[in-house]
Amino acid sequence: MEEILRMEHISKQFGDFYANRDINFGVRKGEVHTLLGENGAGKSTLMNVLIGLYQPTEGDIYLHGKKIKIESPAQAVRLGIGMVHQHFMLVEAMTVWQNIILGDNREKGVFIHTDERKKEIIALSKRYGLDIDPDAKITDISVGAQQRVEILKALYRGAEILILDEPTAVLTDLEVENLYEIIDKLRGEGKSIIFISHKMREVLHVSDRVTILRAGKTVATLDAKQTDGRELASLMIGRELAESDYEKADATGEPVIELIDVDYNKASKHNGLSGVSLCVHRGEVVGIAGVDGNGQSQLAQIVTGVICAQSGTVVLEGCAVSRVTAADFIRKNVSHIPEDRNRMGLVGDMTVEENLLLKCTEKCEFCDAGGWYLKKKAMRSYSEKMRAKYDIRCQSLEQEIRSLSGGNQQKVILARELEAHPDLLVAVHPTRGLDIGATRYVRDAMIEARDNGCGVLLISADFDEVLQMSDRILVMFEGKIMGEYPGKNPPIQAISLAMAGK
Repeated sequence: MEEILRMEHISKQFGDFYANRDINFGVRKGEVHTLLGENGAGKSTLMNVLIGLYQPTEGDIYLHGKKIKIESPAQAVRLGIGMVHQHFMLVEAMTVWQNIILGDNREKGVFIHTDERKKEIIALSKRYGLDIDPDAKITDISVGAQQRVEILKALYRGAEILILDEPTAVLTDLEVENLYEIIDKLRGEGKSIIFISHKMREVLHVSDRVTILRAGKTVATLDAKQTDGRELASLMIGRELAESDYEKADATGEPVIELIDVDYNKASKHNGLSGVSLCVHRGEVVGIAGVDGNGQSQLAQIVTGVICAQSGTVVLEGCAVSRVTAADFIRKNVSHIPEDRNRMGLVGDMTVEENLLLKCTEKCEFCDAGGWYLKKKAMRSYSEKMRAKYDIRCQSLEQEIRSLSGGNQQKVILARELEAHPDLLVAVHPTRGLDIGATRYVRDAMIEARDNGCGVLLISADFDEVLQMSDRILVMFEGKIMGEYPGKNPPIQAISLAMAGK
């Protein structure tokens, strides 16, 4: 196949730090070429160079054999390069068709020919199987539909090379299958796709070739049909990755939290709870299985004090609780790994150190008896210790937390929450968007907390994660608990049926 894009000896340096170093990467016409690597391996930086957000410190880019310099994302679009970012770039108050034409300059006059634009968008969506309603508002459509809008926006602007950055991170299983079908159609039409991922199963399913990055360098480029998940994982993390096999624990400890017939927004099947009863004991992981959007978010908010149950009883450490706040739950030694680490778990403008210490500043070791000033040396010493213990990879503890990779951001949350030695840990999608190495680290840390007597409530849309980690499994469907199952030798068929409401 014809090679349409070539990046040669690309390096990108930030101060003394190399995010990319001497990377070679090529894309052929009509292929899916996956960039595989851990969080922080340099995948997104390389693509930001390709779309003109960054200028390379060294190296050259060739398109159809001709050397080019891409100085802005607008220029990349004109050259036929489009990118669908992991966090979508859509204006939520606008409709689908308005987002698609936003910034497009094919209209030469003052007025927009609305009907013509809509017809073009509908025709393009039918051609590639991108089922969308052009008049729907972005706020009213699903995450999967928003992703289709982003893909359609890139195609509408003439993209021949489409970059998909972690495209399945927030999709349901059904939406993932739909995305695979769309990718096949795009490939059949001669479009070239750069697929950024760290999930072995989807990489092997969708790729023609795979290039592995590690620590900002190219490790290898392989034919997807000539490799397997074990080889890719070993190349990605730089060592052989042994299979994890967590021993199941018996719930012999006292109850940490108990919900008895709890209701919240009961009329809503997807954003409420109806008659929910459950118990988490010390020294066990209770996993909540179910398709995302069946009341799991509301359950997590109830057991962390973010919202209050409208009826029923919540018993924490043997005492019934009523009108309390999240701060009250923190004081009662409940830790929380939230489902959205950027919106709910971190303050992006604060430093790594400040985020590590968000829950610790009132402790006597970090402030004076009157609470008038903070002990900066003690805070820095503690932060350095956490950085080493949890393998938080950052240039400096003074850098903004938003500049870290997703895996390292999650490690900061993990350090802050687990170092409180909680009685209850509520972990919601704790490994979503993380690479295989960071995923292993987070899961190991949670099991260690369990073994130290912590009760863990694990809420995850990753069925394999629930099966692997849980000592007991509860299934949620439309805000209700459908059944309870053992974590040891779980009846997978019965659990799957319960997840479907049967």
